[in-house]
Amino acid sequence: MTSPPILTPPSERRQVAALPWRRAAGGLEILLVTSRETRRWVTPKGGRIAGRTDAESAAQEALEEAGVEGVTTAAPIGTFRYLKVLKRRAPRWCVVAVHALEVRVEHPVWQEQVERERAWMSVEQAAASVGEPDLAEIIRAFRP
Repeated sequence: MTSPPILTPPSERRQVAALPWRRAAGGLEILLVTSRETRRWVTPKGGRIAGRTDAESAAQEALEEAGVEGVTTAAPIGTFRYLKVLKRRAPRWCVVAVHALEVRVEHPVWQEQVERERAWMSVEQAAASVGEPDLAEIIRAFRP
């Protein structure tokens, strides 16, 4: 009798995310975008960009996915893990370093506008809208 094959977990992929925020009359607001495939509310995030710091990469993701620019924290405000599920590839675990981004410019037109929605939300609404519990905690704990 042969032993069953040993299944190794998929390798984790490192990503960066921006947590776009602003102060409004009603208090602190967080900007979320919808993911392209599942249409869930998420933070702008993606792979690290060669030749750029993680903070710069996070800012680039915010510009492309949400059409916002601003001042990004050099150090991450937290990290979370999630299982990235794509239609044509095997699921893969990702570890995401989140950088706060104080929004200074919100462009009316942006690169991924056709593929995503964006919405400003209260801290509590944003935390309740994301699917990852650790990201929700990062949002709830965020204090600029």
